[in-house]
Amino acid sequence: MKLMIVRHADPDYSIDSLTEKGWREAACLTERLAQTPAEHYYCSPLGRAKDTASGTLKALGRTAEECEWLREFKAPIVRPDKPDKESIPWDWLPQDWMPDARFFEYDHWFENERMQAGGVKEQYDWVTANLDALLARHGYEREGTWYRAARPNRETIVFFCHFGVEGVLLSHLLHISPVVLWHGTCALPSSVTTLITEERREGIALFRMLSFGDLSHLYHKGEPPSSAARFRETCNSEGERID
Repeated sequence: MKLMIVRHADPDYSIDSLTEKGWREAACLTERLAQTPAEHYYCSPLGRAKDTASGTLKALGRTAEECEWLREFKAPIVRPDKPDKESIPWDWLPQDWMPDARFFEYDHWFENERMQAGGVKEQYDWVTANLDALLARHGYEREGTWYRAARPNRETIVFFCHFGVEGVLLSHLLHISPVVLWHGTCALPSSVTTLITEERREGIALFRMLSFGDLSHLYHKGEPPSSAARFRETCNSEGERID
């Protein structure tokens, strides 16, 4: 089985859709995905993800199943440097989260007091339980940290979703702390992350990531990547996001 996790194109959050550039990115993505049709498509209920998927689905004459758990990950926390404001759990200053060694461990990241107060693990478990239920429908049943290949297959599944929830999906599939993925990786708008199953012994499947945040469809068309989700590269970088 192959999984393709697609982050929505450059967003206009004010209207939950895409910017003009985002629509160009989505068109490049459509050209790519339409060449290799998948067996199944699933999409976040949010407008920016549905708009990103729309071109591909129209080109192929297909529809996507809308999944509430693929919406952007929603579990607000209070950051140490912003005590009067709720923040997303994947946006901490490095000096605030990295001293807590629990954040680097798959089995302990959620023990941090701020994560507990925000109910982050409960939301994480809700998303991953739904992911496992979907994979079981397609023949792969979770057993502890790996999957039982009950009905092994070479089908392709495409998810149109968001960066925060992508970190949750990858955390569960690869057994990595989501905090490390949220802060140590950046899936830019319209990027494609691809995983496949490996069944080295009959019936025992592991998901392995072939590529992360691939933007070859943009480079192929001469469309520069957008920077949503990134912060300034250096302190003297003008026009780049600080916080």
